Parts: sequence; structure tokens; C-alpha cells
Amino acid sequence: MHISFIIPAFNEAQLIEPCLRSIADAVAVNQSYGYTHEVIVVDNNSTDNTAQLAAQSGARVVFEPVNHIARARTAGANAAEGEWLVFMDADCLMNAGLVTDIFELIKQGKHIGAGSTLRMPGQPWWAEILLRIWTLLSVLLGWAAGALIVCNTTAFREVEGFDLTLYAAEEIELSRKLKQYGRKRKLKFTILSTHPLETSSRKTRLYSGWEIFGQFVRLALSPLGSLRNKKKLPMWYDGRR
Repeated sequence: MHISFIIPAFNEAQLIEPCLRSIADAVAVNQSYGYTHEVIVVDNNSTDNTAQLAAQSGARVVFEPVNHIARARTAGANAAEGEWLVFMDADCLMNAGLVTDIFELIKQGKHIGAGSTLRMPGQPWWAEILLRIWTLLSVLLGWAAGALIVCNTTAFREVEGFDLTLYAAEEIELSRKLKQYGRKRKLKFTILSTHPLETSSRKTRLYSGWEIFGQFVRLALSPLGSLRNKKKLPMWYDGRR
């Protein structure tokens, strides 16, 4: 079995190396499964040295000129050679327990894909409450967080991957399509929760509580209008790092 780890990256020079080291270390602990892997970093038109640092860390770097998360993930999937895809954000750190859970899920052959719960060290209290609400929704509804999406490559391609009309929440739409695809084949889509993925709390440092609240109000009032308009999603696309 060959696994493709895919990391979209826009100006992630500060975080890409720790992210890639965490994958290498976590996979090394799970060598007993005998799976091979590759790591693909999609340079999403960065203006810093993200691509150079990724290549120096042993990743294969592909380029996506349009600054669009779904397009970047799709470019990585198009370049991938693995039978399974693991999409992971560049501001996350993988852990060995989560890789064990992913590899075991693949080995058992009963799933079409998975997401993961998250932990976010150093966030303020109100952000912790939001994360707990998201975790509840994620587990109950089977919605994968964008920070980690695992899926069978054949299934990904047959459901036509990410919706490129969406500039955010494309992972939720992919979760829906994979669940539908899996039900017809008696395969499950699950949210792994034993070993949460660590993601950074940088959005709560870079944006005020009011800015974050305003973004979610806009999404609530006009979900499709916002999700299909990059200008209405500054927290994803204004480039703050």
C-alpha cells in the first residue's frame, strides 16, 4: 500500500518544516505496517521560500498558480501516486497515534475515508468553545475538518474530488460525497477521535474575536454566496501570517 500525504501551502515558510518532520516521525513509528508513502507539498503561488524549504525536507513540490485551497489540494491529488490520499494543512503537526489509526483503518478495508478531531494549544477560551462545538458537529454529522481528510484515491476521483466553485468548506462537501459513495458499497466514512490532530491557533492570534465573529455571521447569512466568493472569506485568503 502506498499513501500520499498532500499539503497545500501558501507562504508557510514558518511552519512547513515542522509539519513535514511530524509526518516523517509519525510514519517511522508505524513501519510495521509495511506501507510506503510520499509527501507532496503544493506551492500555492507563495511569495516566500515555502517551496525551497519543502524540497529540502524531502517533499515533492508541485505548483498551483491560482490561490485557491480546493485547487491546491486537487493539484496535489492529481500528482499523487498513492492508493490513499491524506490531505493535511501546513500549520498542523501529525502524531504517531493518528497515523496508526489511519493505517489501521486502511488495513481493515471497511472505510472509504475519514477525518479527525482537532486540538489547538494556546487558543483563548472562546475559541476553545467554538472548537468543541465544531468537534460535536464533526463527529455527529461525519464532517471532516480541512486540517485532515483521508480518502481512497479511486473514490476521490470517481466523486470528482473537491468542488472547485467553493473557496472554503470544500472538505465538508467532499465528506458528503464520500459518504454517499461509501453507502452504496457498504463502506464507512468516520471521524477519528482517539488521537486528535494538532493544529495551530494562529487565526485567533492574527484576527480579533470580532473579526472572527463577523466572518461566521456572513457565512450564516449567505453561506453559498460567501463560500463561492474569495473576497468574502478574508480569514482564508487575505494572506495574514
